[in-house]
Amino acid sequence: MRVSETTMIHSLIIWLLNAAALMVTSHVIKGMQVNGFVSALLAALVLAVANHFLLPILTILTLPLTVVTLGIFWFILYGAMLKISAAVIPGFTINGWLPAIIGSIVLTIIQWVFRAAFETFA
Repeated sequence: MRVSETTMIHSLIIWLLNAAALMVTSHVIKGMQVNGFVSALLAALVLAVANHFLLPILTILTLPLTVVTLGIFWFILYGAMLKISAAVIPGFTINGWLPAIIGSIVLTIIQWVFRAAFETFA
C-alpha cells in the first residue's frame, strides 16, 4: 500500500507545527528549554514516536488512576513523554516534573490551536 503524496505532506506539516508548538511552549514555561528549531524538530519526532509506542501501554497500565482522577493523570503521562524526549535529545531540557506537567498542558493547547488553524486554512 502506497502512502499518498498529500498524506506525506500533511504529516510533514503536522511535524513542523508540533516543533513550532514545542518552541512556543519552551518560551512560555520556565524550566523548559529548546535550543533551536533543529532540536525542536528532533524532540517533536521523538515525542511522536514515544506517544505512538509507549503512551498506549502506559495508558492501559495506569487506566484506574486516570479514571479516578477524571483524566487529569493523562497530563502526567504526557509530561513523562516530554521528560523522555528531553532525556534523549540534546538541546532540549526540562528541569523537573512540574515544568514537564505544566508544559504538557500548554503544549496540548498550543498544538490544538495550531492544528485547528491548519485545518481551517488547508
